[in-house]
Formats: sequence, C-alpha cells, structure tokens
Amino acid sequence: MITHIKGRLVEKNPTDVVIDCGGVGYLLHISLHTFSLIPEGEVLQLYTHLQVKEDSHTLFGFVEKSEREIFRLLISVSGIGASTARTMLSSLHPDQIKEAIASNDVATIQSIKGIGAKTAQRVIIDLKDKILKVYNIDEVSVSQSNTNKEEALSALETLGFNRKIAEKAIDKVLKQSPKETVENIIKQALKNL
Repeated sequence: MITHIKGRLVEKNPTDVVIDCGGVGYLLHISLHTFSLIPEGEVLQLYTHLQVKEDSHTLFGFVEKSEREIFRLLISVSGIGASTARTMLSSLHPDQIKEAIASNDVATIQSIKGIGAKTAQRVIIDLKDKILKVYNIDEVSVSQSNTNKEEALSALETLGFNRKIAEKAIDKVLKQSPKETVENIIKQALKNL
C-alpha cells in the first residue's frame, strides 16, 4: 500500500496533481478541499489512498490525514464510490461531513450533487457510530450546537437573508466559538453579512 508520496509538484489542477518522485510522475486525484490547501512551492507531500480495480489502479491524494480517513469511511458505505466520496469532500469541508453524520443531518449530505435521500440516510446509518467513536464526539454537544445553528439560520432567513449566505456567516462564527448562544451567533453573523 502506498501511504504517501513526496516529490516535486509538476502539475496542479482543481481535480488532480502530478508529483514527480524519483523521475516517475504520479497522477493523484484530489478534492477541492485538498486543492485549496496545497501550498505554493515545488516540494509536496500528499497522503494517499490506492484504489485497485480490475482495469485500473487509481491514486487519491490528501493534504490532511483526517480527510483521507473521512474518504475511506465514505467509500466503505454501499453505493458510495471513490468519485462520489471525492465530490462530497469537494462540496463540504471534512469537518462539516463529520458533523452532519454525527448529528443525523440528512439535508446537508443530500445537498451534495449526486446524493439522494436514501444514500444520505445510508451514509448516516453506516457511519454515525464510527464517527462518534473515532473522533470522540459527544452526541449531545453536536446536537446542541446544531440546534443553535438551525435557530440562528431560521432567524436570519426571516430577516430576509439568503440561506446559503447566512449559513456561511453562521459557520464562520461557529468555527471560532462552537458553544456560542443563538443570540450571539445571530449578532456575529450579521457583522459578517
């Protein structure tokens, strides 16, 4: 198993990179999350996942080990292939996926292109216990912060703000202080809007 590749970055695209390692160019498929984290410079190290099929060997690259672990959890779910998992990690931050699974947030997972209601539910059913155990997340705190987020989002929508824009502002607030009260989330989010 190839666990990481370190070498000279030859080519960088939003969906893949080529790393020259000892004169051999390796094509690694990446998510937009990884693309955004790739530092400027020549030398690059990516953690990898090698997918072996009858007709191909495909390498997937990740800047963070945690993203690779989420990717591996996602592809363990029936009906989620490597390309769907990569799309999920391109659409949402790995932490958002973890939180959505831990808090039974079907809507967030279903908001990803190509994911239907049944697949979103299957992801949550198959991975919730693993996510809670592996990342040592307290289910109560997840649901509490999620409830606060939903209440704040509802309030901002009532005030006439676009749901997507309001959600980004709220996520920004919760990233800095996850245990914030609903009132403070709204106040801080209004400053970001």
